[in-house]
Amino acid sequence: MAAQVISTRSVLRRRRTTRVVQRIVLYVFVTLLALVFFAPFFWTITSSLKRVDEVLVFPPRILPMYPSPGNYLLVFERVPFALFYWNTTIITFFATLGTIISTTVVSYGFARKRFPGRNLLFMFVLSTMMLPSEVTIIPQFLLFKEFGWLDTYLPLIVPEYVAVGAFYIFLMRQFLMTIPRDFDEAAMLDGANTLQILFQVLLPLVQPAIITMAILSFLNHWNDFFGPLIYLTSTEKLTLSIGLRYFQTMGTEVVEPREHLLMAASLMATLPCVVLFFVLQRHFVQGIVMSGIKG
Repeated sequence: MAAQVISTRSVLRRRRTTRVVQRIVLYVFVTLLALVFFAPFFWTITSSLKRVDEVLVFPPRILPMYPSPGNYLLVFERVPFALFYWNTTIITFFATLGTIISTTVVSYGFARKRFPGRNLLFMFVLSTMMLPSEVTIIPQFLLFKEFGWLDTYLPLIVPEYVAVGAFYIFLMRQFLMTIPRDFDEAAMLDGANTLQILFQVLLPLVQPAIITMAILSFLNHWNDFFGPLIYLTSTEKLTLSIGLRYFQTMGTEVVEPREHLLMAASLMATLPCVVLFFVLQRHFVQGIVMSGIKG
């Protein structure tokens, strides 16, 4: 009996040791992987603090000898960076708002309403995800040209109010389908109409999905390069993604290196995305996980 107890304890001890070793190996691997992915970001930070004479030194220096935080102020002197920031903020805010409103309404129809051809129409909407944007850019450009919208923010904002994002529709529909229909029926008994059920009953329950959609839409519009490149031509209307090109095309009369300014501008352009993700990370993960519970 005593031998069996000792044997059992030995087996349990070996299992615990094995689990500890496996966990240590996993943590070491994840840490190394994180360092690899963080290396470009770290290089951007250090390069943004370098002086002009340190930018193109070979072999390259990882850390600047004399950090120059003034590079961040110099960015605003070389290009209208504050204006680019404001333009990007305006476009991103109204486009994200349009995405949330239109997608929520359309997804509610697919998730809660029964009408002929609903599933077929939903599959058709999902099929648009396989259509590259390059295929539709010429018809869209000609359409917006007829509307007189070129060199305005309208081509970058207005389409979002007609639910053009198939992925967002799928995400919100899946989340709405996880909510029991008892809520709808109870609200109907109390005399609520369709819009009241959506905005007063269901929306408070789908906040993680809305936040997830808002984050993805924000990142998409904040970092959009192709759209502003096609539709915007005036310097005073350009966005950050296009404005960063100024550091490479600001003129041949500027012969000194500009990579340190480009790195500083890139960090300032990335900062809102990083802050937004870390602030809303818990809701983002919850929205992604919960949207796949029920198909």
